[in-house]
Amino acid sequence: MGGFFGVVSTKPCIADLFYGVDYHSHLGTRRGGLVTYQQDTGLFRRSIHNIENTYFRTKFGDELEKFKGNSGIGVISDTDAQPIVVNSHLGRFAITTVGKVNNISELEKECLDCNQQFTELSSGSTNPTELIALMITRKHDFVEGIQSVYKKVKGSCSILILTEDGIIAARDHYGRTPIVIGKKESGFALASENHSFANLDYQTEYFVGPGEIVKVTANSIQQMLPPNDKMQICSFLWIYYGYPSVNYEDINVESTRYRYGIAMGESDDVEADFVSAIPDSGIGMALGYAKGKGIPYERAIVKYTPTWSRSFMPANQEMREHVAKMKLLPNRDLLQGKRIVFCDDSIVRGTQLRDNVKMMYDYGAKEVHIRISCPPLLYGCEFLNFSASKNVMELITRRVVRELEGDDNKNLHRYLDSTTKEYADMVEIIRKHIGVDTLKFNTLDMITTAIGLPKERLCTHCFDGSSFGF
Repeated sequence: MGGFFGVVSTKPCIADLFYGVDYHSHLGTRRGGLVTYQQDTGLFRRSIHNIENTYFRTKFGDELEKFKGNSGIGVISDTDAQPIVVNSHLGRFAITTVGKVNNISELEKECLDCNQQFTELSSGSTNPTELIALMITRKHDFVEGIQSVYKKVKGSCSILILTEDGIIAARDHYGRTPIVIGKKESGFALASENHSFANLDYQTEYFVGPGEIVKVTANSIQQMLPPNDKMQICSFLWIYYGYPSVNYEDINVESTRYRYGIAMGESDDVEADFVSAIPDSGIGMALGYAKGKGIPYERAIVKYTPTWSRSFMPANQEMREHVAKMKLLPNRDLLQGKRIVFCDDSIVRGTQLRDNVKMMYDYGAKEVHIRISCPPLLYGCEFLNFSASKNVMELITRRVVRELEGDDNKNLHRYLDSTTKEYADMVEIIRKHIGVDTLKFNTLDMITTAIGLPKERLCTHCFDGSSFGF
């Protein structure tokens, strides 16, 4: 997915910028980048590093002294090298983006036909952030340029632009990715997630609306374009991506996970000794499930974090699965002879969970019952670069549909409905593949009720294929 952070202040910004970006490390997999603007010299200072096998702060900690100035932006990216610095008729600026551009080739041709050129080709292909910058600079001003991005990009794109006199923030047209503004005495911060504000003494000031454009200086927030009436913020932010202490649309992630855990616990008739979680994103649901079911919560599996990276970081799928296994440590004393409900956020391919389940039985579990935070993933994500979306046949659900129907696209509507025989057959085949005693998924109604936004205000494309603007 990726996450960004920006600061505009009356004081040097690099400490806040560095730590603010670092607090978004759970959102990105490939590169980290920082850029600051030094007003007295008019210089932009930029640095980008590969973070696939290390942490953001270890790459940038030794070079912070070179960053001067009171304003800057940074990003943890799972795609291209960014931020990039541009000199154009709109002036000099730096830009960073979060989102997914599905029609790069079409937009690339449009720029080339207008005699523009691409220079950020370090990965061998067009850099999406440079493409967005070129689209913006083709217009008369930033607002018109950003509106062109909203109109033409198929997918999603949220933007931070560091100018010589502030930061322009533009949230994705349908608000699929968030931008929130924090305030303290010396200025403002802009972030994908507002948990990054707490230890930097910012207070959440404003949630940027879908399609809204604002300009932030050290002393003010100026609206350049009002928000849209329509919004479809990604529901998976509350299920998986979001850090527990984050608020999206002023709705807390951990509280949401707790609520849909309660709902599943209250409706579940399984008999179990206690509930546990596949850490970390299953913990909130497991705590809620324990409350709803009236059984204890125990940590039968813990995650060893000091040296093991996130399981989705390595580019090689085999290595991702190896990391996912190695970082989880079972507690034999808790597992031995027990009937246990385990909560997890989602099932994508099914391979990691299958390995986890085998480990639980190997360590003495009598029964293992898996409960999943979200409905089955039946569609690839078109908007956030979620890793499962590269090929829809990576989804275990689609492979099961093909097994049952002879075609992975046939009768999909039947597999979306948790009351149908087709849905029950799909879940049963997945249960057998994972090798677990029972398997249940939360329903879409449970998720939307727990989040508390109307269904039409949430993007649920990966569950039911519905979305605006694509």
